[in-house]
Amino acid sequence: MTSFCFQRITRRLGGGDEAYYAYVEEANDDANKVSQGKRNGMILLMGGTSETSLIAVNLACAGLRVLVSCATQIDLDTGSHPNITLRRGPLNTDGLVSLIKARRIVLIVDAAHPYATGAHAAAREAARFAGVTYLAYIRPADAACEEAGIIYVVDHNEAAKRAFAEKKPVLLTTGSRNLAPYAGEAKRTSVPLIVRVLPETSSMAACQAAGIPEESIIAARGPFSLEENRDAIRRFTVGVLVTKDSGVPGGVREKIEAARLEGCKVVVVKRPVTSSGPSFSDISLLLKHIISIYPA
Repeated sequence: MTSFCFQRITRRLGGGDEAYYAYVEEANDDANKVSQGKRNGMILLMGGTSETSLIAVNLACAGLRVLVSCATQIDLDTGSHPNITLRRGPLNTDGLVSLIKARRIVLIVDAAHPYATGAHAAAREAARFAGVTYLAYIRPADAACEEAGIIYVVDHNEAAKRAFAEKKPVLLTTGSRNLAPYAGEAKRTSVPLIVRVLPETSSMAACQAAGIPEESIIAARGPFSLEENRDAIRRFTVGVLVTKDSGVPGGVREKIEAARLEGCKVVVVKRPVTSSGPSFSDISLLLKHIISIYPA
């Protein structure tokens, strides 16, 4: 029987540290019925989140070969296991199909960010064209986003309009990919816009292109603690915080609590609707399923 190892990771929840995942399992004996061809294949794991690292390490520990594909240059720790290979750079559908053929991919595990709609669509299409299995991991939404008083919107255009309608400084925490509508509303209303983005060249270039002054940019890597969020709100006298529902690992809970404590309104951009397909919101179940089909 193939041994199946899991690692323990922690995530800051509220004011302290709590165990986020802690799994110790073994592979299913029925997994040995899988064909030799599948055993020799490779798993393509797409994503650049904390869950991506967790999935990759545990599949590797189970004896499976994993190619992790990260679209950006974000610092992603996949360890040093010999069964893990890391590649970087965005791929469209054609690029993914070519990669699938070149690396003998037998399964795509899509663990990209919940808001990475383009990546999800490309992965599903590539799996269909190449004739390989597609599975998705969907990070659970954070219940904190369902609290009363939060303003929910369907996209960034609506978020920008609702946020700047309050006529108070806006703290944007959704990244650097959708700055245009916020920068436009800030200019139209003369309301200050503060953006928090990753400390990367591409992020700073996007801010510059949007006309956001350097003094209004917080370049830092999250997730951020409750006090770090409160400090940012106080420092810029923020009246409205804009966020995505990126789940617990994305630090949404700390943002919302900080805003509540500082008397700041919150605008949440809802998760985009994705096409149906085989998906998991529990990493342990996803890993068990993969191991039962593709044992080492």
